[in-house]
Amino acid sequence: MTAFENPFKQGLADRRRQAGLWLTTGAAGVTEIAAGAGFAWLLLDMEHSPNDLIEVVDHLRAAVGGTAEPVVRVPWNEPVVVKRLLDQGARSLMFPFVQSAEEARRAVAATRYPPQGIRGFAGTSRATGYGLRPDYAARAAEEICVVVQVETPEAIRAAGEIAAVPGIDGVFIGPNDLAANMGHLGRPDAPPVRALIAEALAAIGAAGKAAGLLNFSESGARADFEAGFSFVAVSGDAFILARETQRIARTVFGDAAGR
Repeated sequence: MTAFENPFKQGLADRRRQAGLWLTTGAAGVTEIAAGAGFAWLLLDMEHSPNDLIEVVDHLRAAVGGTAEPVVRVPWNEPVVVKRLLDQGARSLMFPFVQSAEEARRAVAATRYPPQGIRGFAGTSRATGYGLRPDYAARAAEEICVVVQVETPEAIRAAGEIAAVPGIDGVFIGPNDLAANMGHLGRPDAPPVRALIAEALAAIGAAGKAAGLLNFSESGARADFEAGFSFVAVSGDAFILARETQRIARTVFGDAAGR
């Protein structure tokens, strides 16, 4: 087994259990706290959060020294934003709404220099240590981690082919969008949705790749790990803050909270 300096990528290769935290508030201070909390990875969201490129750089800096690998979810499978994120030092990316093996190949190509891909080269970027890491270009592909999301029944049916694409390190099942696309909006635990999730898990595993999922129920996340998922987002910053602040207010003030 190849040894990677990116511990999250290595964990996916080993199909080791890795718990993650989903970050959508856009606060770099939250990332700094979460990075040292003991998680294996943090999802820095650009699809459903206010984060733009410069904010992502702040998050990457905030995560330095923590236990968690920052995984940036790009807004779309689009090579320009991917190039800019990689140049600023992101090395683990999640691509939403990948529907086919061809779309997965496009995602990988956006992260590789020619002739393996289409990424443009910048010699003095943050990723290269502002030009002080002469070996960056030669080693970048070894450390860049590519995770793609499958979020529709069509993508689930193609999950095995998607997972088998060279350069794909993991396949993440998006349960909420999958549920919505199946007519079960807001009900990712509906039996037909869970059945398709199990189908995708088997196909991804058969292709020799790590499967991921989101489950903000602690008992549900443990069950998903037991079922064979390798990386699970077990909670999120906004989820924790909203519920915990409400719980504290109600504990202290009871029915008078908010009055």
